[in-house]
Amino acid sequence: MPMTTFHDHFSGHAASYGAFRPTYPPALFAWLAREAPGRRAWDVACGNGQASVALAEVGFAVTATDASAQQIASAIAHPGVRYSVGDATASGLPDGSVHLVTVAQALHWFDFAAFFAEAERVLASGGLLAAWCYELFTIDPAVDAPMLVLYRDIVGADWPPERRHIEAGYRTIPWPRPEIEAPGITMEADWSVDQVLGYLRTWSAVRRYIAREGRDPVDAIEVDLRLAWGPEAVRRVVWPVSLRASRL
Repeated sequence: MPMTTFHDHFSGHAASYGAFRPTYPPALFAWLAREAPGRRAWDVACGNGQASVALAEVGFAVTATDASAQQIASAIAHPGVRYSVGDATASGLPDGSVHLVTVAQALHWFDFAAFFAEAERVLASGGLLAAWCYELFTIDPAVDAPMLVLYRDIVGADWPPERRHIEAGYRTIPWPRPEIEAPGITMEADWSVDQVLGYLRTWSAVRRYIAREGRDPVDAIEVDLRLAWGPEAVRRVVWPVSLRASRL
């Protein structure tokens, strides 16, 4: 089957993407395990396999696909996860063969109608479709301020238009079926200032700015961010998570 247009914002820095991305909370995967009617899952646009491995750890046999060969090459190995390069609209899975379809921080890139049709095709009766995204992180107002200058003022024009769906918590994406109640979730991490700066440098808008201007925009706010950080070795970083889910 032909692949849909693939918006590749991450292959060029797949290793750093994996190193600096935050991890999803165990409560999310515990909820998915309770709600899914069986233990076969398709993790779509799996990236470095973070969600795929977490699903395997709660008992799912996971087929994990990503359109980026570089992401698949950098993915976390796990005996419960089978990785392959593949498009969100052409999984290659048999009809009704999985009990859970997940999309972590990637649904906004998809052809929605084509992907939802594929998800419904591969889901077994009663199967669960779940997609989530995490929004802009917060630390405290002083540290957030230079980060917001980067986000809005320096690289604001470099965010792809699909970013609006994340800013809206995926509520702007037409959902195919009535939703079930999903838990409120946040991602949290205790990070050093260097980890935060490394994470900022994985932003797709930052990578686009570098490609266009030939310089790193994070350099413009690094001194202010370090000064605002203060003497603390680590600080708590919090990302709100928006989760949408429904049953076939």
